[in-house]
Amino acid sequence: MSRDFGKYLASLLLFGFNGIIASQIDLPSGQVVLLRTLLGSLALCAALGASLWRRRSGADGAASQAVAPLACLEHPRQAAALALSGAALGVGWIFLFAAYRLVGVGVASLAYYCGPVIVMLFSPLLFGERLTGPKLAGFGCVVLGAFLVVAQCGGSAPDPRGLALGGASALMYAVMVVFSKRAPEVGGMEAACVQMLASFAAVAAWSIPTGGLVTPGQVAGANLPAVLVLGLVNTGLGCYLYFSSLGRLPVQRVAVCGYLEPLSAVALGALLLRESLTPGRMLGAALVVGGAAASELVGGAALGGAIDAMRDAARLAATRGRHALVRRRAVLAR
Repeated sequence: MSRDFGKYLASLLLFGFNGIIASQIDLPSGQVVLLRTLLGSLALCAALGASLWRRRSGADGAASQAVAPLACLEHPRQAAALALSGAALGVGWIFLFAAYRLVGVGVASLAYYCGPVIVMLFSPLLFGERLTGPKLAGFGCVVLGAFLVVAQCGGSAPDPRGLALGGASALMYAVMVVFSKRAPEVGGMEAACVQMLASFAAVAAWSIPTGGLVTPGQVAGANLPAVLVLGLVNTGLGCYLYFSSLGRLPVQRVAVCGYLEPLSAVALGALLLRESLTPGRMLGAALVVGGAAASELVGGAALGGAIDAMRDAARLAATRGRHALVRRRAVLAR
């Protein structure tokens, strides 16, 4: 497992705690999103500033040394792509939390996680990544499993407005992933900082005209420890792990393994909140894990087999070439 892939999986696990922590915060969903993006931005900016200061001063407190400028200043177009990616994330969260109120967490989450489907379908056109048979089969299992995991039975038809908001959040997810891939030279803490600042700006721009700003008194009375954990750990640390790895992973891997997030949310809800874990959800969990693993392992094996076959063919061609050269020299010697 690569380091970037490990960071990506760790971020999904952290994001799985979001619903549990947010359920302990007595604030409207829009204000929760605003607070988490604000605190996440502050945490990432502080971490980036500390990193730059350490590089300037040296680990032993020595004199200042030359430090390379920020990559986002050297690559403004890539920085703009990251800003658009972060803004899409913030807008997607707004749509998603609004959909929660209209159609419930299960249906809204199902709509939101159609985003990876959009990304994977367009990956050959946008990024030149092939859709292999094993990846498509594994992805189908993951989508079916995600449906079983998050689907909830209800007596009435879902609100069309909620479904539309859920679909809009899925579109924003796809936009976020696509633009993240447009900045290969800006990564790590710097990329995460740019994206989270843009996310906060987008959420704040929505909150000001709609009266969604929050006061310190409201925060203090709404479980301050939970607010801090959600903003600093789950959003700050989680988005650093997520964004710093996202641009370095194939979009198809991001699309498939992204479904581990709702799976972890359901598992944690069953363990910590004693939510029901029905046989259908257990089957869905197995399909998510199995489909993601099959897409990665079988697809990787197929790729490895193709590479081995190409290598063997090259060796065979080289051997035949040497034999032909020997025969030609023998003929000339006669």
